[in-house]
Amino acid sequence: PMIVIDAASPTPPYEQLRAQLARQIQDRTLAVGTRLPTIRKLAADLGLAVNTVGRAYRELEEAGLIETRGRAGSFVSARGEEALEQARRAAREYAEVVTGLGIDPAEAMRIVEAALKDATAS
Repeated sequence: PMIVIDAASPTPPYEQLRAQLARQIQDRTLAVGTRLPTIRKLAADLGLAVNTVGRAYRELEEAGLIETRGRAGSFVSARGEEALEQARRAAREYAEVVTGLGIDPAEAMRIVEAALKDATAS
């Protein structure tokens, strides 16, 4: 999987890396159990500081998307898969509730977008 860091982007490099890896894990480009490059190797390959890659890996680990197994390295976690399944279940339940209330899909999406904005703002 390709990772591209845009030096001209206002988004910090660690966040570009974190977001790209998270997307690849969520869309299954990186499958559960895939071993990630070491922090040093990825930093060298991308021309980034070791601390930058380390921060991205730490945030992915905190989000449950990867797990570090000591000297064995970092791997795509099955917990990320469980989190996606939990989100799908919640989405199905929400869809049933709003359909039952007679709320049209466009309005239901606006409600979700507003809730997500509130959740990410806090």
